[in-house]
Amino acid sequence: MSAIFSTAERGLGASLPRRMPVFIGLLVFALAGFWIGSSQQPLFDLDEGAFSEATLEMLRSGNFLVTTLDGAPRYDKPILSYWLQGLSVSLFGVHEFAFRLPSMIAATLWMWITFGFVRERESYPEAPWLAAASLALGLIPALIGHAATADAILNLLLAAAGLDLWRHFESGRRAPLLRAALWIGLGVLAKGPIAVIVPGLAGLVWALWERRPFVWLRAGFDWAAWLVVLAVVLPWGVACWLADDGDFIRHFLFDHNVNRYSRTMEGHGGHLWYYVVTLPLIVAPFTSLLPGAFRRALAGDALDRYCLSWFAVVLALFSFSSTQLPHYLLYGCTPLFVLFGRQALRLPGKLALLLPGWIVLAVIASVPLWLPTVAANTHHTWDAAVLAGALDAVGPGYVAVSLAALVLGFAAWAFAPLSGLVVVGIAMQLAVWFALVPAIANGQQQPTRQAGLHARAAGATVVSYATKLPTFSVYRGAATPARLPAPGEWAFLRIDRLADLQRDLGPQARLAEEFRQGGVLLMRREADAPAALPAAPADANAAPAPTAAPALAAPAAAPARAAE
Repeated sequence: MSAIFSTAERGLGASLPRRMPVFIGLLVFALAGFWIGSSQQPLFDLDEGAFSEATLEMLRSGNFLVTTLDGAPRYDKPILSYWLQGLSVSLFGVHEFAFRLPSMIAATLWMWITFGFVRERESYPEAPWLAAASLALGLIPALIGHAATADAILNLLLAAAGLDLWRHFESGRRAPLLRAALWIGLGVLAKGPIAVIVPGLAGLVWALWERRPFVWLRAGFDWAAWLVVLAVVLPWGVACWLADDGDFIRHFLFDHNVNRYSRTMEGHGGHLWYYVVTLPLIVAPFTSLLPGAFRRALAGDALDRYCLSWFAVVLALFSFSSTQLPHYLLYGCTPLFVLFGRQALRLPGKLALLLPGWIVLAVIASVPLWLPTVAANTHHTWDAAVLAGALDAVGPGYVAVSLAALVLGFAAWAFAPLSGLVVVGIAMQLAVWFALVPAIANGQQQPTRQAGLHARAAGATVVSYATKLPTFSVYRGAATPARLPAPGEWAFLRIDRLADLQRDLGPQARLAEEFRQGGVLLMRREADAPAALPAAPADANAAPAPTAAPALAAPAAAPARAAE
């Protein structure tokens, strides 16, 4: 395979037939990393469901400035990803592939520009291939490349901005700086101020390290660059502000930026060491390249130091954040992929190189051995239902796929080191998308998907009770407001919320089960039972009251039976 990389690299500047090996090689990486499994699995909650449902509500309402989720304002992200999803859904229909297509394309372009950047600077032909493979076949980059969210789009734009900013520092030319400004502006539309903060701080740290602060100051205060940023951001920003008197902008900036950084949101807390621990898993199976990348960055040239500055800024920024998720560190992983490629001449020994991927493959293959024990010892109702559904999917098919991927991973020993590492990466993607993810989806998402389809077929009026699973609304084809059901309406809820629903509705409310699968329910609220008549005042001269008939008391038992 190394010979293929060399031949492909030599053909880059040649005619189209001679360039085909490059296109084919990158296509294989993209298909294995970002495209396989994209249409077979249901959308995942919370994020994929929230983005997809907000996109559908945008298309239904015709409001392309501010977004809603189940009828309520959604302030989480700016507008670009919704526009791209809306275009995809309008062209290809409402299904998983269309929702995920913008992310898949963005991730493919992210890989492509990283390949091109390393190719411009390295004469060793394997270098750009290693950079591209580590991006496309890494565990978390591939997951993000599949997800119907804004993250793959943002990573593409951050990579483009950071790499073009280096081209400006390197050459002094203004054109790369103006391109970087364009990518930054689009990044703000995709996810907000982080698109300015990351490249800005990365350039500043590098300039101070190099003792060239005026290089950064000239770039940071270039009036034309800022005009480009404003020209991209202001049309939507001003129109959005006028549309809702600034509510969206205020909530987005303060609730979902300042507060997300200063306070834990949605249970995603962490520690200062969180990303140090998760980084080896984020880039698996290329984990063994990390020590060499950091050694090179500390002892290498100005580009190496720029890459380290970029990564260090993101690592520090999100290590101190109160809300932490693994994919946040990806904003600083593009320079790691560049450093991976630049050390292609000094790879670790073959065992050290392949071992992280083997460990991941072995863990995936071992799921049928330990998942039954975990499921049997889980007592929380919702978690137990999810694990039971996943366990149902861990059958002969799972075993066959995961073991075949493990065998393929071990067969990589027969290849040259770089080629073997690529084979392990492809084997890991096959195990993830054809064994692990389907099992997770069967437990977590298939019940919600089926509940949405059932409610859609029934044409019922449905509300959501204490349950935030927006994929239900996507598959139902309508917004599902969060409130208590009125008589005749259905309530969508998790099974561990049923007793709370009965309590909140009161003892007179009667519920009938319409759907139950895995951890979710659809309950129909029937007409309430008549309330018991108040007792008449006591009269000493009256005859003894007859024994009360049981007819009025009987309905009170119905809710208890429904709750069972």
